Amino acid sequence: MSELIVILVGTIFVNNIVMERLVGVGPFVGASRRIDAAATMSLATLLVVTLSTTAAALVYQFVLIPLELDYLRTLSAVVVIGASIKLAQIATRRLRPMLHEAIRTYLPLVATNSAILGVALLSMEEVETFFDAVIYGFGSAVGFVAVLVLMAGIRERLEAADVPMPFRGAAIVLLTAGIMSLAFLGFAGMARP
Repeated sequence: MSELIVILVGTIFVNNIVMERLVGVGPFVGASRRIDAAATMSLATLLVVTLSTTAAALVYQFVLIPLELDYLRTLSAVVVIGASIKLAQIATRRLRPMLHEAIRTYLPLVATNSAILGVALLSMEEVETFFDAVIYGFGSAVGFVAVLVLMAGIRERLEAADVPMPFRGAAIVLLTAGIMSLAFLGFAGMARP
């Protein structure tokens, strides 16, 4: 149980998929303009990353390794991610129509998010059991949500701030991301999966 907590804390803070691994930077910068858009994108990403990492771990542990086909893990992860996104669309449409309306425009965008493929592949390499992979996927998704919503809040505050002309636009966003990355570096040594 304690190793699952270490994996969860490690993926959220220490090995954050965006701040430490630099995976998913495109959506991090693009979808963090407004907090409401970031929250909706985060919800879609949380759902798909957890679902696809769980499914990819199942395929890897119970199909690819026993058949000695582990060299097909990237291809299988891409197929699993596509199926997970479609499954998420169908499930939310039938079970929670309001949730589906909120995230339906973001689900196709999530398909192109490199963080989803990155988390699925990293979970295959870095964790040993199926439950560890599920926690790794969920923790990575929570870490992505945290940095995306934090960045959106900071960017909304920066719109009202008096930023010098050379730093407006992408420059201040990248500087802010660098400072956030340094802040997450402060968690190093706290927990490693």
